[in-house]
Amino acid sequence: MRGAQSAHIDELVRAAAERNSRRDAIIHDSWLRCVTEHKLDPSVLREARIVTPGQLREHRDAMDEFLHTARFGVEMLYRQVSGLGYVLLLTDANGVTVDFMGDPTFANNCRKAGLYLGADWNESYAGTCAVGTCITTGEALTVHQTDHFDATHIPLTCTAAPIYDPSGNMAAVLDISALRSPEPKEGQLLAQQLVKSFAHKIETANLLNRFRNEWILRLAVCPEFADVDPDVVIAVDGSGWIIGVNNQARIMLQQEMPAPDPSRPPRRVSISDIFECSVDDFPFYVHSRPSEQRGLRLRRSGRTLFGQALPPPPKKTTGAPLRERPLPAALAALAGDDDAMRNVLSRATKLVNTQMGLLIHGETGTGKEHLTKALHSVSPRAGKPFIAVNCAALPEALIESELFGHESGAFTGAKAKGKKGLVLEANGGTLFLDEIGDMPLASQTRLLRVLAERELTPVGATRPIPVDIRVIAATHRDLVELIKSGNFREDLYFRLSGAVLKLPPLRERLDFEWLVEKMLAERRAQFARAFALSPAALARMRQYDWPGNIRELINALDYACAIAEGDLIQLDDLPDRIACGDADERKVSGSAEELLAELRRNRWNVSQVARLRGVDRTTIHRQIRRHGLMAFRNPG
Repeated sequence: MRGAQSAHIDELVRAAAERNSRRDAIIHDSWLRCVTEHKLDPSVLREARIVTPGQLREHRDAMDEFLHTARFGVEMLYRQVSGLGYVLLLTDANGVTVDFMGDPTFANNCRKAGLYLGADWNESYAGTCAVGTCITTGEALTVHQTDHFDATHIPLTCTAAPIYDPSGNMAAVLDISALRSPEPKEGQLLAQQLVKSFAHKIETANLLNRFRNEWILRLAVCPEFADVDPDVVIAVDGSGWIIGVNNQARIMLQQEMPAPDPSRPPRRVSISDIFECSVDDFPFYVHSRPSEQRGLRLRRSGRTLFGQALPPPPKKTTGAPLRERPLPAALAALAGDDDAMRNVLSRATKLVNTQMGLLIHGETGTGKEHLTKALHSVSPRAGKPFIAVNCAALPEALIESELFGHESGAFTGAKAKGKKGLVLEANGGTLFLDEIGDMPLASQTRLLRVLAERELTPVGATRPIPVDIRVIAATHRDLVELIKSGNFREDLYFRLSGAVLKLPPLRERLDFEWLVEKMLAERRAQFARAFALSPAALARMRQYDWPGNIRELINALDYACAIAEGDLIQLDDLPDRIACGDADERKVSGSAEELLAELRRNRWNVSQVARLRGVDRTTIHRQIRRHGLMAFRNPG
């Protein structure tokens, strides 16, 4: 390897000095840029530059909506190349990898090579490479082995294609790379065609999503493909102005428009400037007419393209303001009049029909599993299995077989008939992974493979099994910090966190009394009693910090309902930690003997003892009951 690197460095030095090489022009020009513009030294071997998790989140957040659209194309492409040794990268326009798919088995080698989430492939740092040179030139290309500038990368073969936004600006780069490959560069021609095809699909899907409320014109050279695989896609507003294009349309417009006058500002382009038709003619190009009758003639070149016009959705005739999408009943039942919680549930409603990963953050007891069950119940997977797994509760030695199942005799102690595993139990439905931050790293790798390839191989099995699941994960831990400490896989985090919801803690919720009343109503029905809270009990519950959140509130009300002598729950009926408050508990701490001695000194004047100790008198009454001190009171 060192000999190959030395020979490569020598070639780069000669090419820079002589301004000549036998490489493709796009590679040769990039080499010269690396030396003259980027000031890169051919003899310096650079390690892959990986941005921090915080920086990566910023890059991803900046293109959040695009990532959701692109994910489906990324997964489709990976399914076509998985098993062939490729990894797939999606970078932003700065060259930072914002999505990654690859075999988790080779994750360490990929990270070292820079084929990983957060890797920076900008040409100014990484030198000639598929992503960086694609960004610089705007062209799809393959950078094969010694085409790379940095000798560190000469084992790699990388193929990339640009993805443009509807305004014609580069939005992202799609890349497939391999750690090693056969020598001939021509062997990557099919890879280049695949990447260009899927970049086109993602680009078009993004355009359609962005302009779903406008006219969409889809065009192809052949009438047979106008409806199924259009090359040119244009978004047009109701006045006929072109407001968005895919890259093929952008190239066509550049060819069909006269050269711009540099002395004048650029003008807007109408569809009638390009075609011998106007937006008013679009209804004649809908799908109901045969495709060969839907020809549109270009004004300048005279060529004919065959198109399909997709109309915008009908506008509502009523003047009433648009209302926010109503919450499904199962989700609406999780909150009262609390804006923060309602916002979480509103976002959750929009995610019901998606397949993207969902990560729910929140302190212990905030209701993460309740939210997940509600989402499952209103999703297309309702009626299918809902499997909840507490990753913190599974023994590390058994988590692999519990999650992924095992064949008979796969290991000592394995069941004779094998085990299906919780992931397969959830097939067709929803898999809820609670406390995902406590999952061991080895199991994280197995889970990542399941999510990436939608199949799993039970322990001891040789053939994978397809699985169809939606995974929702939850945690109260800071996964970014776990990533920094090496205890959580970064690629798994971004696979799970396609969307992130954060549940507020109970102490911050404004619908506290609504929650209490809802829970009391359930207990009234259960016990056939008219339970209610006294003003003092409710006031103390409002003051309490609720470290255990809703789970602790449920336990507290269950306790109070069980010991209350009547239907009105008094302050004394609440658990001590709530009724006393933390400060009061500390003030009355001590032995029963000390409290009994103080009561006797004050002739059992409970109010006086409470004043001396600086607590509420109910706290002293509770301590008396707890220690059984009433038996020592002299009746006289």
